[in-house]
Amino acid sequence: QVQLVESGGGLVQPGGSLRLSCAASGFTFNDYAMNWYRQAPGKERELVASISNTGGSTNYADSVKGRFTISRDNAKNTVYLQMNSLKPEDTAVYYCNFYRWAVRRPYWGQGTQVTVSS
Repeated sequence: QVQLVESGGGLVQPGGSLRLSCAASGFTFNDYAMNWYRQAPGKERELVASISNTGGSTNYADSVKGRFTISRDNAKNTVYLQMNSLKPEDTAVYYCNFYRWAVRRPYWGQGTQVTVSS
């Protein structure tokens, strides 16, 4: 079955860095674009970054451009989110996601908490 397992979250001071990982299994990873979403308390889930199936194309929310970098390793079935210059407003649960068009449904990981605080 499809599994997405995020890791790498934690508590970091403003200006610090974290690298999130999402290990995928149960599907042909290099067939799918992958996404990172986040959800802060009391807010809707928002798309943070996307990467094409080959890794050749990426997109970012305006709020993270220049600070976050999405990447993937298709040999390891893993997608990453490198987060630099973190701000308190980046505090959220971060989720790995992809959409399977054949069955018309999204798949989500369990999420990893990122807290930016001094």
